[in-house]
Amino acid sequence: MSAPRPYDVVVFGATGYTGGLTAEYLARQAPAGTRWALAGRNRGKLEAVRARLAAINPACAQLALLAADAADAASLKAVAESARVIITTVGPYILHGEPLVAACAAAGTDYVDLTGEPEFVDLMWLRYHEQAQQSGARLVHSCGFDSIPHDLGAWFTVQQLPSGVPLTLEGFVRAGGTFSAGTYHSAIYAFGRARLYMKTRKERQAREPRPAGRKIGSVKSGVRYEKELGGWVVPFPTIDPQVVRRSAAALDRYGPDFRYGHYVQLKKLATVAGLIGGTGALFALAQFKPTRNWLLSRKSSGEGPTPEQRAKAWFKVRFRGEGGGQRVSTEVSGGDPGYGETSKMLAESALCLAFDDVPKRGGQLTPAAAMGNALIERLKKNGIKFAVL
Repeated sequence: MSAPRPYDVVVFGATGYTGGLTAEYLARQAPAGTRWALAGRNRGKLEAVRARLAAINPACAQLALLAADAADAASLKAVAESARVIITTVGPYILHGEPLVAACAAAGTDYVDLTGEPEFVDLMWLRYHEQAQQSGARLVHSCGFDSIPHDLGAWFTVQQLPSGVPLTLEGFVRAGGTFSAGTYHSAIYAFGRARLYMKTRKERQAREPRPAGRKIGSVKSGVRYEKELGGWVVPFPTIDPQVVRRSAAALDRYGPDFRYGHYVQLKKLATVAGLIGGTGALFALAQFKPTRNWLLSRKSSGEGPTPEQRAKAWFKVRFRGEGGGQRVSTEVSGGDPGYGETSKMLAESALCLAFDDVPKRGGQLTPAAAMGNALIERLKKNGIKFAVL
């Protein structure tokens, strides 16, 4: 990326609900002089978004509008070559995401998304990691609630413990609020593609190098009551623990033997039973096209909660770590996880890659490996708390 490019940041998907919130955040928070633009396939909708942003920040009336369509590789190539960093909220990523990843890997353009889809992330590693290493593109997936609080929270906690010793961490997630239609659709597609995902996962495991002389693994634990937390904890097999372990594999600071366990925290045993039963039912229904389509129709993309509903939403992720004879408890907390804080995390990730002194290595990277403490500091300045308890 040695040749000057006209835009520091481009937002692809700003006409959607979460993409619109991300653009609004940039309108309020992007440093003066940031050269940014909106990209999408419908110019009329982009113009409406630009007008809304101009009411927040009059300078946004001059934002460039770029033609880009996930089904048009040439348009994505042109956008990728014009930008230093691209934000995309266009999902489900397994259906719509690959062409933009390909364009960024080829152009040496940094890329951030908010996917929580393990199959998509693994496929993109298999197909574009090596090319991105060569071009210098940093492909950073999962820069929303999946998986910033968990990945950076684990990194923050590790730094409170001794170095050079085996470390064990557990993360416990609590949240109140509504998750996006995109998250819901991604989960349904992931359930329906479970067999395909296992094949992709095995291929990545076979090809991906392991850290020399270091071990990375999981904490083995089932459902249990945690007196210290005052609730039940259930293993939470989202993309988040995968991201944490990949950060541990990439960064020596996690020690010679790192173990991580990831859980959702619930107050009542009946809620635990409902969660397990409900998830099992969704998984079963997602295996068949008619019932999968019915599930997808229950929530429409582009819809989201009111500002009043978002204002009441919250999240807290508690971490417990131990190693070298020491124990530490930390917490990452913030507001609305599915929308407000996700758009903040995504926008700040892009600004971090564009402007901060962070590693220049290319390839598919986790948020902790790509941005680490620089992104933590950005998020702390903008209302997301990282605390030692």
